[in-house]
Amino acid sequence: MTHWKKTFSIIWAGQFLSILSSTIVNFAVILWLSIETGSAEMLAYAAIAGILPQAVLGPISGVFIDRLNRKTVMILADSFIAFCTLLLAVAFLLNIAELWHIFVLLALRSVGSAFHIPAMQASIPLLAPREQLARVAGINQIISSTGNIAGPALGAFFLMIWDLEYVLLLDVIGAAMACISLLFVHIPNPEKTTDENINNIIKEMKEGAMAVLSNKNLSLLFLFSIIVIFFLMPVSVLFPLMTLEHFSGNEFQVSLIEVVWGVGMLLGGAIMSVKVYRINKVILINYMYLVIGVTFLLSGLLDENGFTGFAVLTAIGGISGAVHHSSFAAIVQTNINPDVLGRVFSLFFTISLIPSMIGLAGIGFFADNLGLTATFILCGAVIMIVGIIAFLFPSTMQVDKK
Repeated sequence: MTHWKKTFSIIWAGQFLSILSSTIVNFAVILWLSIETGSAEMLAYAAIAGILPQAVLGPISGVFIDRLNRKTVMILADSFIAFCTLLLAVAFLLNIAELWHIFVLLALRSVGSAFHIPAMQASIPLLAPREQLARVAGINQIISSTGNIAGPALGAFFLMIWDLEYVLLLDVIGAAMACISLLFVHIPNPEKTTDENINNIIKEMKEGAMAVLSNKNLSLLFLFSIIVIFFLMPVSVLFPLMTLEHFSGNEFQVSLIEVVWGVGMLLGGAIMSVKVYRINKVILINYMYLVIGVTFLLSGLLDENGFTGFAVLTAIGGISGAVHHSSFAAIVQTNINPDVLGRVFSLFFTISLIPSMIGLAGIGFFADNLGLTATFILCGAVIMIVGIIAFLFPSTMQVDKK
């Protein structure tokens, strides 16, 4: 085993335990809120609490990720998340926990993620050979998807046999394992090219933006991806309602659709991790826009007896989403200097998370005014159009020209 593979094996072992435990806890908290409040509005607030801090802190966190030791940033971020979760567990043990404590916890966990996720993405090109980055992104997708598949089932199971405070402790253990695994690897830091004076934070944030904006073709890739996410998020929020209302499904079928999407993401990640494909990843991304758009559009055209078809289309959409994510991450990592990657990924996460909040806040409008099926058809058609337009800019293909 080459050195970079050994390094990633150690990192992946810890990250898998951390992601799995986090997914278990996230689902257990949402399930607990569903049981205790029975309010869809409360669930929307909980989701926003878990997204908003990342969106707000993204550009700032990227500056410090590029300034500091990235391994240290990841360890501190995981430790912070674990500490906050531990405090909530203690509050439940002492019977002093209140509903607002849950929202605060979700927000604080999001703060930690605002540093951890971009730091991890920015570290990858410093560890793996350039030609292996798409494979690494694929394996990362497998780990994430496995957690997303197993997490909900395990979260529901543990909440049945334990009180919530004991389920919360699983996240503390998972974060500890991730931190320990990082202690056994060396993650190099890029050469600093900026003055680290505190007054230069705004300047460094602009440098992160300019790293993308100065490359017209890369800017177009970012723009297309952001537009697709804007129309994809409302649809993902409406998946449970589509199952319950249009297909007259039950809670099991709702969870089944979530699992099917996760399995699709897992398969997509596996496809990307098997080998190094000699295909232009920009072309691959554009095709994935078309496939995702088609799956949403066809889902909206299904009648009330088409749940099986909906599940199949959801799986195909999951595969396409994973291939897109892996390809996009690899392109960014190969076209942006490592010393600004933290800022670039943080900025992208910030911009792409804004549609998530719009989708959550506007779920009533999409469902009540447009209708569920019309929303799927409209968003699917727009995503397809973006995919077609993307092919009209052949210069963007040069971004991944070997």
